[in-house]
Amino acid sequence: MRRFTSLPTLVSALSLSLSGGAVFAQSAEDIVFPIGEDPRFNWADLERFEAMDLSGEEITIQAPWRGPDGDIAKGVLATFEAATGADVFYADPGSPSNLAAFPQPGPAADRAAQGGLAPLGDEMRDWVRENYAAGQSWVDLGTFPDENGDPQFYGLFYNVTLKSLVWYSPENLEDAGYDVPETMEDLIAVSDALATDGEYPWCIGLSSGNTTGWPATDWIEDIMLRTQPPEVYDAWVTNEIPFTDPRVINAIEIFGMFARNPDWVEGGGTAVAAMDLQDSVAGLFTSPPRCYFHRQSNFILTFFPEDIELGLDADFFYLPAYTSEDLGTPVLGTGRLWAITNDSKGTRALLDFMTTPLAHELWMAQTVFLTPHLGVNPDAYAYDTLRRQGEILQAATTFRLDASDRMPEAIGAGALRTGMIDYVGGESAEDVAEAIQQTWDALR
Repeated sequence: MRRFTSLPTLVSALSLSLSGGAVFAQSAEDIVFPIGEDPRFNWADLERFEAMDLSGEEITIQAPWRGPDGDIAKGVLATFEAATGADVFYADPGSPSNLAAFPQPGPAADRAAQGGLAPLGDEMRDWVRENYAAGQSWVDLGTFPDENGDPQFYGLFYNVTLKSLVWYSPENLEDAGYDVPETMEDLIAVSDALATDGEYPWCIGLSSGNTTGWPATDWIEDIMLRTQPPEVYDAWVTNEIPFTDPRVINAIEIFGMFARNPDWVEGGGTAVAAMDLQDSVAGLFTSPPRCYFHRQSNFILTFFPEDIELGLDADFFYLPAYTSEDLGTPVLGTGRLWAITNDSKGTRALLDFMTTPLAHELWMAQTVFLTPHLGVNPDAYAYDTLRRQGEILQAATTFRLDASDRMPEAIGAGALRTGMIDYVGGESAEDVAEAIQQTWDALR
């Protein structure tokens, strides 16, 4: 199902790992799709790389992909190696590397502030702005202050997840007499109508072991993006706008409209706090249904009953925006970005390769991989579900990363989560916001 690229043998890769250097490189056998054959891929992208002679160039990368995903990464890298003659190695953890794949901007920003990253330059910045959906968002997210405090563009995002989704059963919604809502106003109206019919429109679960409360943080983030401009969202993430700001309290209270209303969710807020996230989605598929909508990232598929057929028994739609707010179609998600940690000619060539549609399509065709790249062939997606999620991503006018992941750990993984449990349990939005802000103030 997955493979990888390029030159050294398994024996030489093993010797490198034992010596504390590169863990492995690719080989010709790692190439999954024979070059030039599959018509879904933009093979013409390889022409300018085939014109390069990078023989003898060694490029080391720090990346998280191991196992099956590691095989896919190898295949992408192998294609680059076959075209250029370069050798690309996975670096041993802790060893120096040329490129690093960061799970989010925070660690990359820290490295940049220490002078540990090479700016990608104006040309790459402009390319991202023009070729990624919501391009300015990706420029903003990849721009950090350097060691002198001057903003520089450092990060190319590659591989994105999508959070702004609502899951439902098409048959159940149709039987209830309703269509998929296309605006937030419609979603609220349908929820009200279902409740009037004696149905519970929503299933929500916030219990998740040591991370209980985190699903509520995603709700707040999505609502902030639908009620405020992105610059307000950004200021909230950094606490330039405090949690006690009326705009933040408003977002919490809109979440409460969904999660604390005993007419909208069975058992009201108390049940929402106690319901395990993994179990909460099951209500969509009972007969009769215990709920009609469930807002969650695409990972929730993992917890669907085994006999559920996606596209038939279950489907999804974009969590819609308010037409009254005129904020476009914002999307919330996560993303991994590439940054240069040790510059070289080969490193620049590899990063340039990562901007091609081909480098995205080779991964899209094998597993869960979403991209904002406007030049890719959507037919390359491995599943129709992914293609449709890719369309949501490409229709975004604004993209923002998970706010709680970017806040201090004591807030995003602490006070915000516990505050949301307190809120659905009955505390006021104002009191919860004040408690969260006090925790943040104590960190200064």
